[in-house]
Amino acid sequence: MCNEFTEADLDRAGLPVGRRGFAALAGVGMLAAALPARAMAGKPVKGRDVTITTASGVADAYFVAPAAGKHPGVLIWPDIRGLRPAFRQMADRLAGDGYAVLCVNPFYRSAKAPVVQPGDDFSDPAIRARLGGYAQQLTGARVASDARAHIAFLDAQAEVDTARKLGVTGYCMGGPMTIYTASEVPARIGAAASFHGGGVATEHGDSPHLLIPVTEAGYLFAIAENDDAKTPEEKTRLKAVLEPRKQWHEVEVYQGAMHGWCPPDSRAYNEAAAEKAWGRMLELFKAELG
Repeated sequence: MCNEFTEADLDRAGLPVGRRGFAALAGVGMLAAALPARAMAGKPVKGRDVTITTASGVADAYFVAPAAGKHPGVLIWPDIRGLRPAFRQMADRLAGDGYAVLCVNPFYRSAKAPVVQPGDDFSDPAIRARLGGYAQQLTGARVASDARAHIAFLDAQAEVDTARKLGVTGYCMGGPMTIYTASEVPARIGAAASFHGGGVATEHGDSPHLLIPVTEAGYLFAIAENDDAKTPEEKTRLKAVLEPRKQWHEVEVYQGAMHGWCPPDSRAYNEAAAEKAWGRMLELFKAELG
């Protein structure tokens, strides 16, 4: 997960603070301009802000889908910086690819989205401490409970084709959440994709990856090079649990890509690697969601 160590890696790599940070890319229009042209192609979409009643309260979220028809649903768990313009833009793009997408504020117990503001920077220890405090409240049990509410919301939307399975994606701290989601509602989740996910396969007995055998999903684990350098055994644990399964699966270390390389407002954003990861996600969805 994003922390002072990943920030130090970015410092050593010579990536300047704020290069594509909260202040630099605060608006949706600026984010759209920053994305590659191919990212803006696709079906016309319609999005709206929504609220979802959970066992813990009311979560705020963003729902977007193609302007016509029914489509497979996808739940997005954002990274530690939460639901913000960058993830709205990513949700819009995925909707343009033919999916009904719900991107949630995982920190709704603490604050409404966006939990970062223009001028905030993750290199600031105070910002990291605040977001880390929010993240510490998200136990596996709470994530699973929230996931059930979010999936129920998706299935209630007219734009979602409930005859087809759902997908789930997660970034950074959202990586483990994809597994918790797939294990909470295994009959509904057909595909789960983790991008630079933190702590998805630890040595502990409660590691998220140990839940994979009770799920029915195909999996994509896209791992940052510097994360792999710190925990190289993670990919081995993932492969060991995935390889006996019949579902589509892929575990890959993205060489040259650092933790946080996918969101377009990230200091670590790597366009080539982000586009590759996006393409592999679509291949997973094609294989497992139809």
